[in-house]
Amino acid sequence: MTETTTAGDARPATSTDGDVILRVDGLDVSFDTVEGERRHVVKDVGFELRRGRCIALVGESGSGKSVTARSLLGLAGENSVVTARELTLDGETLLGRGDSWWRRVRGKRVGFILQDALVSLDPLRPVGREIAEAFRLHAVGTKASREQSVIDLLEKVGVPEPEVRARQRSGELSGGLRQRALIASAIALDPEIVIADEPTTALDVTVQSQVLDVLEALIAQGSSVILISHDLAVVARLADEILVMNGGAIVESGPSDELLANPQHPYTRQLINAVPSEHTKGTRLSTTTPPTRTAAALFPPRTRVDADGSEPLLDVRGVSKSYRGPDRVVRRVVDDVSFQLSRGETLGIVGESGSGKSTVARIALSLVTPDSGDVLFRGGAWTAAGRADQRAIRRRISVVYQDPLSSFDPRWRVSRILADAIRLGDPANARRVDERVVELLEMVGLDASVQTAWPLRLSGGQRQRVAIARALATNPEVVVLDEAVSALDVSIQAQILDLLSDLQAQLGVAYLFISHDLGVIHHMSDRVLVMQNGRSVEQGTADEVFNHPQEPYTRALLDSLPRLEYARLHEVARTA
Repeated sequence: MTETTTAGDARPATSTDGDVILRVDGLDVSFDTVEGERRHVVKDVGFELRRGRCIALVGESGSGKSVTARSLLGLAGENSVVTARELTLDGETLLGRGDSWWRRVRGKRVGFILQDALVSLDPLRPVGREIAEAFRLHAVGTKASREQSVIDLLEKVGVPEPEVRARQRSGELSGGLRQRALIASAIALDPEIVIADEPTTALDVTVQSQVLDVLEALIAQGSSVILISHDLAVVARLADEILVMNGGAIVESGPSDELLANPQHPYTRQLINAVPSEHTKGTRLSTTTPPTRTAAALFPPRTRVDADGSEPLLDVRGVSKSYRGPDRVVRRVVDDVSFQLSRGETLGIVGESGSGKSTVARIALSLVTPDSGDVLFRGGAWTAAGRADQRAIRRRISVVYQDPLSSFDPRWRVSRILADAIRLGDPANARRVDERVVELLEMVGLDASVQTAWPLRLSGGQRQRVAIARALATNPEVVVLDEAVSALDVSIQAQILDLLSDLQAQLGVAYLFISHDLGVIHHMSDRVLVMQNGRSVEQGTADEVFNHPQEPYTRALLDSLPRLEYARLHEVARTA
């Protein structure tokens, strides 16, 4: 049996086989800072990629995996210094190449699926034109053939109504549809190597399965894949070999089955323990301790829902909503959806991209007015309430979005972002605002020094903690979490989920938790609502829905989930 290797002997022996398409030996990447210092972010990384094989780079944010991948495309970044003992593509060196050489290679020989679909597409032009750009730059086909190729590509990666979507701009698409458009662009020219940086992060399980099918087909046809992912189930399905990175270096590597079955390095075991699933329900995912300042010290605590079936906080009754598309066709995106949310409870909403989850969330927040149906808060009008009543209720219902950076005013420091929310919650008492800002930061596990920072300068995990602090500043009774952890790596996600659980236990706040990640939903939710094509197809407790699904769609959704024996992995990781 081939054993996994750990730090000090992580670099595999160089092969003389002719099927090696990419050789990396002694790769180092540094950045020159404005202070005149050199920051070392990738350290002595080495591996070989063979034709028709997949290597996965696994590690948390800042581990160096994305910089490693970008250095293989000449995109390490401004002020970067890239060195290696060997860095070759099919025998040709990648070191010292100019822009014109890279333009011939990128897209044609090496495709790159970017991680952040929210900002990687041009918002000013239709996605079809953006995908067709690869054909145009490499002079492939005619205008008519390119348009048909774009439609074929969108269909291949699971985009519904591809002719319509090709005419839409990125802002008109869901996060999952934007991600699939990026994937279509990256594989347009059938490159020899595809570098996929978190290609399934924003996708629901059924579309994720379609995308993995596409990548598997590319591998079967002889293409090679470098996969960057925090999802160990995805990694286990695709990767032949796993490289675990931490602090810019490979700390453990080996065949995927053997590494996952018998992780040797403490950091690998930590990553496995951080994955939410049915087996982690009721337990902490991260190794971090809860914040020293508790939410109960800032707000009067609330108890969880009583067993007597008391009046729900949020009562959504038969809401429907339709929109007219660019083809002038009216489509119903939410169709007669009803549910209730009680104090201290978490209701998870799952479904495919485009199933209506986020529209339901916006209706629950009274940001979208339903065409029919109603939403009540504490038994009284909410969506149908007058403007003054809505202002009062809005302090009791808050939201945390998938991309907090886009929801912050870029001209405001963290202190002003939180102060604005504090004044909204208690406009009559503005005397303790500065003190309250510090208390909120401490409540979500951030140092007081963060208050002077610009959001752009914060890490993804820090930004999400600020977003949670802002959502809780008004002492709400309901928090809507719309894909609030989907953009985070597994370690930071674990910390945020633990934080949300701690805050709910202390405050009795209710969560409407929307996510495409079924493991997250099962870990966090008391009850689950399953949506398909705008309709509610199944509701029940988390264990009922996940372990005994009644509807064919729910069973199909669960069947699409990449399988990994998390119960065994968690046991191995914790006892090793």
